[in-house]
Amino acid sequence: MRTLTATTGRILRQLRHDKRTVGLLVVVPSLLLTLLFYMFKDSGPLFDRLALTMLGIFPFLVMFLITSIAMLRERTTGTLERLLTTPLRKTDLLFGYGIAFGLAATVQASVVSAVAYLFLDLDTKGSPGFVILIAAANAVLGVALGLLASAFAKTEFQAVQFMPVVVLPQILLCGLFVARESMAGWLQAISDVLPLTYSVEALSEVGKFADPTSTMWRDLAIVGGAVIVALIAAASTLRRRTP
Repeated sequence: MRTLTATTGRILRQLRHDKRTVGLLVVVPSLLLTLLFYMFKDSGPLFDRLALTMLGIFPFLVMFLITSIAMLRERTTGTLERLLTTPLRKTDLLFGYGIAFGLAATVQASVVSAVAYLFLDLDTKGSPGFVILIAAANAVLGVALGLLASAFAKTEFQAVQFMPVVVLPQILLCGLFVARESMAGWLQAISDVLPLTYSVEALSEVGKFADPTSTMWRDLAIVGGAVIVALIAAASTLRRRTP
């Protein structure tokens, strides 16, 4: 636990000194949501549905991009190889990334949710606290999948190339554009195994019901399980250094 805490602290200190990354985490999602508001402000409840979904997708997307590049940089610069000569284990490092960026994601989700509810008139029947919780879980999912993808990349450009493979199919099949019930059977089957589907469904439950539902808790549990599986898979495939 001491090693994990120290690792999390190191990553948070690195993140704090990277002003551009902090700006990307905190400012960009709010700007994008504001743009969405002005695109759909005359569309009534359509903005509420889209904005609520984007509150989960934005953290997922941003965290996937940042962590896949950050972990690859630790390998290519030799930092990871030096760290693993200490008592630090791969799981300590990867779970440290998950916790550190999970905390950053909580701040991100809180800021963008405050902008949505206070300035963009987002209206949901459920509590904003559950929106923030699901958004943070989504961000940690992006971290876990980003760490897993970085294990198979040799350059930062290759890490970015994994985004169309890992991220875009989940966005297309999560139910944002077409209701999952209206999809072809084989597309529904694919959608059923993609974790982003369940986080979007959980956000939808918050939008429709004042109290947390069993479906929402089930979906959150599935997302949490996907995070753990992805982090363990990333630890098993992580190389000390990129040749």
